[in-house]
Amino acid sequence: MVDEKKHKKTMVGFVVSTKMDKSAIVQTERLVPHKLYGKFMRQHAKCMVHDPENSCSVGDRVMIEECRPLSKNKRWRITEVIEKAV
Repeated sequence: MVDEKKHKKTMVGFVVSTKMDKSAIVQTERLVPHKLYGKFMRQHAKCMVHDPENSCSVGDRVMIEECRPLSKNKRWRITEVIEKAV
């Protein structure tokens, strides 16, 4: 049996809310071309993420990765804080 590390999805986004204990809401953004005209549009998605140390604050740029379900809505975990908010 060969040990292969599974690659988990990672995304970068901005923290929108930290009102919960050990949780935060991160908004991610991606560019998607319009079906007819081809112009790139921004699509936003909000994810509830696990933040065990309560290390992030609103406006921080963070990297999140997929993990096992931690609660009803949490399926992501903060791996690093890329940039702190001013």
